[in-house]
Amino acid sequence: MQRREFLRLLAIAGLASGPAGCAVRSRGGQPDIYAAPPFGQARLIHFTDCHAQLLPVHFREPNVNLGFGNALNRPPHLVGHALLDHADIAAGTAFAYAVSHLDFAEAARRYGKVGGFAHLVTLVNRLRDEAGPGNSLLLDGGDTWQGSGTAYWTRGRDMVGACNLLGVDVMTGHWEFTYLDSEVLQNIAEFAGEFVAQNVRLTDDAIFEGAPAFDEDTGHVFRPYTLRDVGGRSIAIIGQAFPYTPIANPSRFIPNWTFGIRAGELQDLVNQIRERDRPDAIVLLSHNGMDVDIKLAGVVSGLDAILGGHTHDGMPLPMLVDNDLGKTIVTNAGSNGKFLSVLDLEFGNDGVRDFRYRLLPVFANLLTPDAEMEAYIAGVRAPHLATLDEPLATADQLLYRRGNFNGTFDQIICDAQREVGDAQIALSPGFRWGTSVLPGDTVTMERVMEQTCITYPETYVQEMTGEQIKLILEDVCDNLFNPDPFYQQGGDMVRTGGLDYVCAPLAASGQRISDMTLNDGTRIEASRRYRVAGWARVGSQAPGAPIWEVVAEYLRDTGIARIDKLNTPVLKGIGDNLGLADYPFVN
Repeated sequence: MQRREFLRLLAIAGLASGPAGCAVRSRGGQPDIYAAPPFGQARLIHFTDCHAQLLPVHFREPNVNLGFGNALNRPPHLVGHALLDHADIAAGTAFAYAVSHLDFAEAARRYGKVGGFAHLVTLVNRLRDEAGPGNSLLLDGGDTWQGSGTAYWTRGRDMVGACNLLGVDVMTGHWEFTYLDSEVLQNIAEFAGEFVAQNVRLTDDAIFEGAPAFDEDTGHVFRPYTLRDVGGRSIAIIGQAFPYTPIANPSRFIPNWTFGIRAGELQDLVNQIRERDRPDAIVLLSHNGMDVDIKLAGVVSGLDAILGGHTHDGMPLPMLVDNDLGKTIVTNAGSNGKFLSVLDLEFGNDGVRDFRYRLLPVFANLLTPDAEMEAYIAGVRAPHLATLDEPLATADQLLYRRGNFNGTFDQIICDAQREVGDAQIALSPGFRWGTSVLPGDTVTMERVMEQTCITYPETYVQEMTGEQIKLILEDVCDNLFNPDPFYQQGGDMVRTGGLDYVCAPLAASGQRISDMTLNDGTRIEASRRYRVAGWARVGSQAPGAPIWEVVAEYLRDTGIARIDKLNTPVLKGIGDNLGLADYPFVN
């Protein structure tokens, strides 16, 4: 889409104007921010990474999202004012609140919560009605069945039911695979849409043993793609599940399945679809992450669009990536049910001729919740309300997670592990999911579970040498800042408690971490042993209590979610990086 067209649509929506032009008021007096005419013949509606958030939430976007090499100072590695300038979004507006971290607590009080499945229904139905019967598809990019207490207790079935009510047509996955393989297959059987993933295969042993698969000859565990008639045009939707699932998450849950980017096999599949099915468009529904999708769009020809997920990047403007057959549209629709992206396609004689793209924030106080979905959500939550609603502490500042390095809620988790486990150092995974809590609000058990709810939540306390601790930090740092996106395996930097360090992202592998010290300034010695607390062990199951019990115990004792010291690294040698804002620790 031309930037001029994007601005025109924002003007129609009232999102690009100043604070007075887009202040959230009552539904009766509020301008219709979602009004924009459909374009072309087919509408693709996309959401991703909702992480089982059935109710509206607050979610702060990152102030640190560093990009280097080809990703330097280009989306999605723009934050704060750099992002607003790129997309010509005025600061202080509702859209600025949706896509940036700027003045988040104040803006959140003003504009309210985002997402919520009852509100998504209302917006999805409107977008479908605008397009006309049979002219739209609703696509789910995955990370849907994990991230809440009810998803954990129901093994993801609450979200299957919610997606069936929402009317999801096609989905792919990632955290879906952190349930047992039998549970995944059962959930897919109950899902009213289609689950697609071209890059998930049976292992050789599993093929020999006759493990269930969509195609026993090819070893595809799931349907690789689906053909849909949308607006009288044939559109192929290929699934691309998270390629590094058995590395980033426990392989013991899905021992018969192998993953990977499989770019060559994807190219072969695209070629086969073009020859055999002759669709008007081919779309990749991806959970690769934005940087991987951008590289993939350049090396795989014949994809008209990649609708991506995993990295939680709300993309106000699409990327257009050149390849041997033309250009591929690459987008990402954020997380937590906060956005719907809308890709309208216009077709000519030779396929897609033009398109329009919009990223629509789902402002809960501007959308009338759907009564049927509200009733469903209430029923899902009813057996668990006593646990979810337990007040644990009051937040004395904004609690958030998202960002390359430590967030304030991450620090609470680390402090809890150190205190309860009597440890010197705490380590916590750099998960990108987890909602935000505003200053003065109550931290309930539900808020804690939104930060910690996984199927391998057990904690541990063990001794590690300084050398071992450094190796862990180096390994995760290389995953995050490897110059080749195909070697970036997801997630942000491991969070630390009681440990400070210097990070040089542009240094060579194994040389990015230095000057490690304890909170009191004592230097970490390579051969000395330290008492370290952690959780979410990917290998064998850890012996301790679930992490949410540890954090809850800590918060019940303190009564105030207070942070005395934020253990976030000093950054070195990064230059003028537009993926960094409001970060004081730069050398």
